[in-house]
Amino acid sequence: MKSFLDLQPVRHMAGRVRLPGSKSISNRALLLAALSDGATRLTGLLDADDVARMLGALQALGIAIEHHGPGECTVHGCGGEFPVRQARLDLGNAGTAFRPLTAALAFSRGSYVLSGTPRMHERPIGDLVDGLRALGARIEYRANPGYPPLEIEPASAPANGGGDAATGHVRVRGDVSSQFLSALLMALPLIQSSMRRTVHVEVAGVLVSQPYVAITLSLMRRFGVVVEHQAWRSFRVAGDAAYRSPGVLPVEGDASSASYFLAAGAIAGGPVRVEGVGRDSIQGDVRFSETLAAMGARVSVGDDWIEVAANGPLSAFDADFNDLPDAAMTAAATALFADGTSTLRNIGSWRVKETDRIDAMARELSKVGAHIEQGPDWLRVTPPQSFRPATIDTYDDHRMAMSLSLAALGGVALRINDPDCVRKTFPEYFEQFLSLADR
Repeated sequence: MKSFLDLQPVRHMAGRVRLPGSKSISNRALLLAALSDGATRLTGLLDADDVARMLGALQALGIAIEHHGPGECTVHGCGGEFPVRQARLDLGNAGTAFRPLTAALAFSRGSYVLSGTPRMHERPIGDLVDGLRALGARIEYRANPGYPPLEIEPASAPANGGGDAATGHVRVRGDVSSQFLSALLMALPLIQSSMRRTVHVEVAGVLVSQPYVAITLSLMRRFGVVVEHQAWRSFRVAGDAAYRSPGVLPVEGDASSASYFLAAGAIAGGPVRVEGVGRDSIQGDVRFSETLAAMGARVSVGDDWIEVAANGPLSAFDADFNDLPDAAMTAAATALFADGTSTLRNIGSWRVKETDRIDAMARELSKVGAHIEQGPDWLRVTPPQSFRPATIDTYDDHRMAMSLSLAALGGVALRINDPDCVRKTFPEYFEQFLSLADR
């Protein structure tokens, strides 16, 4: 374990990077494969902490998983019935494991305890729990109401559910985390089987990170469950819907991870090409390349790759990042190199991520000389008149470490504290980053 990593000033970045598998796709695909009828061979899985948490949890629940080598395994589905009916699961700080498993286990006729890191116990889950309870789930908070850890008992019979269980309608807030909606949707076949009726899910308020819900719907379709929706406000699946293995499912590269390298190409010359995502990607974060193009970078896109190179000074921006909350952190770091003040809007979901990312980014960007203003759901970045060497704190947040590494392109040395936090999604990030560097 490294306590810090020193990055020397970098003058030019160029080369190619093969991306690790998408975290969002990996954990969704693992859960859907586990709930399916049949065996699914998954290729290109992310090999990192968050996916390891999901794999460990599924095996603890009795799912047989054969490992064939890095990033490849066969999951033997349980047909919607987890074999183990009593388990304690430690899910670390993996939101893409904790939220979907909460919904799936709520209607799995077993007794389960779900816990995680101290930070996970500070991340709200009350809106999801409220929706599940309204449908008959029996979930209790073991510490602070509205937050993990959770204790789950077998759901009430439909006749005793009351409320939304009687009408088959449930509302879930969309303005805190799209993972709440995705978790409910992935669990719908189990919920409907338990309730013996079709459930209609409605979104209350603004839906943040809509592209991540689109990933959920796309993967559910691959596993045989089609979700109908009305303008992303209401959702339903057929009452007899059940997951079926697609046989083989390749996991595409992580578009959020691509953003750091693409930004490096725009800032420090390039060209930098990322391989594993392109125009055929189902991930919304591929649109970060559009942000770079709007800033003046030269962008090329293929079926399975994106390439970015500098094309003169980068322009400042004022943009809504509601749909791209993870890539927005890269945009904030890229704003250090713009020709004026940039504003990131509609990023309130940052406050309930691995850390309060608005506050954390404001602190760390200031260290290299930027002038920062912040509000409840916005951040304003005025570039430094001259970059300052700095020691960057990462708050046990992988995206803080990766996005702020770009400040080394400002011609100053950086010390990154706790660089190993990138193990959550991209253990080889700094090796890949430095492989592109020309000092």
